[in-house]
Amino acid sequence: MRNNIKATIALFFTLIFISCSEDYFDVNTPTGSATEEQLSMNDLLGPTIYHTVLAQYFAERTFGNYTQYFTGQGGTATGATSNASTWSNVYLYALPNSNTILEKAEETNSTHFSGIARILIAINLGIATDSYDNIPYTEASLGSENLTPAFESQESIYASINSLLDQAIVELSADNGSEFSPTSTGDIAYGGDVEKWLKAAYTLKARYAMHLSEVDQQTAATTALLNLENGFDSNEDDLQIFFDERTLNPWHSREVLAPNTGNVHDKIGDQLVSYMNGSIYPFESGLITIDPRLAVYADVEGEEGDPYRGYVTGGNGISSDGEDANTDFADEGFYTSVDSPITIITYAEAMFLKAEAEFLVNGGDETSVGSTTEAYNAYLGGIQANMDKLEVASEDYLADTGIATGEAALMLNHIFKEKYIANFLNPETYVDFRRYDFSPDVFKELALPVDTESSEFPGSWLVRAQYPDSEEARNLENVLGNKKSPIDPVWWDN
Repeated sequence: MRNNIKATIALFFTLIFISCSEDYFDVNTPTGSATEEQLSMNDLLGPTIYHTVLAQYFAERTFGNYTQYFTGQGGTATGATSNASTWSNVYLYALPNSNTILEKAEETNSTHFSGIARILIAINLGIATDSYDNIPYTEASLGSENLTPAFESQESIYASINSLLDQAIVELSADNGSEFSPTSTGDIAYGGDVEKWLKAAYTLKARYAMHLSEVDQQTAATTALLNLENGFDSNEDDLQIFFDERTLNPWHSREVLAPNTGNVHDKIGDQLVSYMNGSIYPFESGLITIDPRLAVYADVEGEEGDPYRGYVTGGNGISSDGEDANTDFADEGFYTSVDSPITIITYAEAMFLKAEAEFLVNGGDETSVGSTTEAYNAYLGGIQANMDKLEVASEDYLADTGIATGEAALMLNHIFKEKYIANFLNPETYVDFRRYDFSPDVFKELALPVDTESSEFPGSWLVRAQYPDSEEARNLENVLGNKKSPIDPVWWDN
């Protein structure tokens, strides 16, 4: 489903400040802006979805370097981050406006609006807690009533996420309680299709269940499988928004426009390229020599026919074969064109969640070989869904015995290699890396950036963002009470 972002984002500058406390966030309301009372729930919904997507985009701007989808210009690695733009999009825009929608919905018994608002709150809490660990929540939108909101444990935040999604499922499963319904004007993700929001809630519950695989693996897997039964059915269910010529896709601005104007941009990483060019996972059938999806992610800088050579993170422009790297973001790539989508969660991801959960429920681990028909079919289904989404031919790829391993030879590394490719530019991959402790058994040939020994944290993976300086300045005691080193695991990773 492709909805028009123009009408909603045209309201952007008059809406983004509405639900925030000017005292707490130190933001002045623009002259001529509307008040909360003057705005409908549909007026608020579009900007809320937009800022939710931006929160995820800015998270990936850093974490995509950690997961080696891309490197800094010239192959540089990113150090510790405060991920401040994600924090501001969550706390300054998305959560306050979601709460305002929720308040209006509860006043009018608009249960479909309240269900969607709860989903958006859950997503933003998920982005924030997976980035920082402990975060403010219940006191975060009280404004002048509480200028120093308490931080809540990640364990309690996950309980809140699940409660919000459970409530959303109840509300979206029933008839709407009022005359007010989400429309295509406000709902820039699903055009007011409540059934798709309901499927998204179930699929998100499966995602967040699997995030707790290190806390209780069997409960995580069985809970995910239960929710996936009611989750996404096809690519048409993907939770995403498309951009356009008026509101440019931010990856296009960052990775395509920026290099044309001499500004900072990123380069495609060797880990991604090596998963797709046959160097780590050789193609065995002779039908293909390269994953056809690579061409919709990356361009080669050089002569036509030159091989793809990704940038090693921290490698000063060198690829893993010792040659000069040559991969840049594709100018007209699936995710880097002017009007490309940014996805929050997809049907392909749902299939890989199912494959992993089935693999684990069957007693599989990081190095075991073989699984069930259900795990194997979900693995193939995730590949097919992603290739269909990217509109690339899948027949030869899925016929290659290096891909079509058969259920008796399936391993977790096969599932996560394909999930890694399919979730390109999605910070969910950073969660996967941490859940499996950056294991090269699960993520083949994954290695620390080559310059890590000279970094601030030699020999260590960075596993969390740092609270922004702005939050520390205004909420010092609570920040210091929760602040940890960027190499200290978050709660669910212990």
